[in-house]
Formats: sequence, structure tokens, C-alpha cells
Amino acid sequence: MNAFDFSILQPPVTGTNHGFVRRAMDITVACVAAAVLMPLMLLIAIALWLEGGWPVLFVQPRLGAGGRLFRMYKFRKFAVRCESGGLALTLADDSRMTTIGRVLALAKLDELPQLWNVLKGEMAIIGPRPESLDFAECFRDGYEAVLQYKPGLLGPAQIFFRREALFYPRDVDPISFYKEVLFPAKARIDLSYYSRRTIVSDIGLIVRGVFVVLELGLPRLTDRAAFRMSSELIRKVRTQIMRGLSGP
Repeated sequence: MNAFDFSILQPPVTGTNHGFVRRAMDITVACVAAAVLMPLMLLIAIALWLEGGWPVLFVQPRLGAGGRLFRMYKFRKFAVRCESGGLALTLADDSRMTTIGRVLALAKLDELPQLWNVLKGEMAIIGPRPESLDFAECFRDGYEAVLQYKPGLLGPAQIFFRREALFYPRDVDPISFYKEVLFPAKARIDLSYYSRRTIVSDIGLIVRGVFVVLELGLPRLTDRAAFRMSSELIRKVRTQIMRGLSGP
């Protein structure tokens, strides 16, 4: 299955109501996860402090439901001096990452502080990943419908692009590649799922997301496999552009 096999939902979804049952599920899962993982989060914070000092958290404005901004929390992956400015993407073998940061990125443990965002109601357990302001311009031509859903920790696009950092070809500008290839691919996946999501399907995604993060019974994505997948995405984009230029 390819990300571009999904079609954009038309007409765009209206309203940002998350629903009482889904919100109750978010609070329950976030509370249980925070209680179970608190010792691990404390160890991560101490390790980051010993490695590079304060701060141990990375805080950044992100686009939430309805395009509203909120402050998203993550464990710091980069050296302290690299936290302001620089490339808005994390690439494979990124020189800005610390030793502990690489481990956190590999296991997705840097996302754990977002449980606080979930408890505050700014994020959900299941939802599209919140984009940084660097990519706000991508929400157009139908993709703005993604902003009708509360952003989340897990989701179909996050599962599909589990190793997103490996998708960037070395001879292509990463920002352009994300805007023109990866963002549309993820938006299509999200819009296809969230237009007909159910509580049961969200629970299934939570279970599947845990398996994907832990890589239980799943093949590891290699550099070569990621390159083949990114090349296929590029071909799909070029085909769509040509079709749009040639008209109906």
C-alpha cells in the first residue's frame, strides 16, 4: 500500500469536536501511561541533564485543532546550543543529536512529555501529528481539513512513516521534499482514516502503535528500503503534477 493511494476527503470536514468518549479515553490512557512510565521519564531527564545540562525539555509552538497554536513538549534530542534555529526536520545521522538523543529518537521516547499535552486537552492519543509553524503553508488545497482534528501522539501516518528520517534522499532538499512529498502523503493517510474513525479503530491503532514503536514482529526499515519508498513517493507526486497540468 502506498500513501498516495488515499484520496483527500471532499468536502473538507467541519468542526473540531473531539467527543466525550474519546476525550475520556485520552485522559485514561494518558494517566495510566504517565503513572507507569514516570520512573523512565525521570531517568531520561536525569540522563539528559548529566549529558548536556538544562533544559531537558524542548518546547515549541505547534498547530493544533482549528489552526490554534499550543506549546508542545518533547525531551530534548539535540545539543542545547542547537535548539534555536536550524533545520526544522530531524534527518538520519543528524549531527545535532546527542548520544542520548539518538536513543530517544530511535525508540520515540522523546515524545513522552506530550502526555501532558494530552491531559491539558491540546492533543489526543490518536490524531494527526502537530506541525511546526515552518510548514503552516502546507495546509491548503484540501489539506487544511487535517486541522479539523485534534493532533495526537499516534496515528496511521505516524505508523506508516515510523522511520521518517530515513525517507529523505541525499540529493534532494529536505524541506522541499517534506513539503512536496511527505506532507501530502501523510495528509492523505490522515484524511482517509479520520473521516471514518471509530472508538474501536482508535483502540486498534493504539495497540498497533505500541507494536510499531517496539518493533515487535515488524521488519526494520533499512536505508535502502526507505530510499525505494521515497523514490516511489516522488514518482507519484510527479505523476499527479503532470496530470494536473494536462487537465481532465
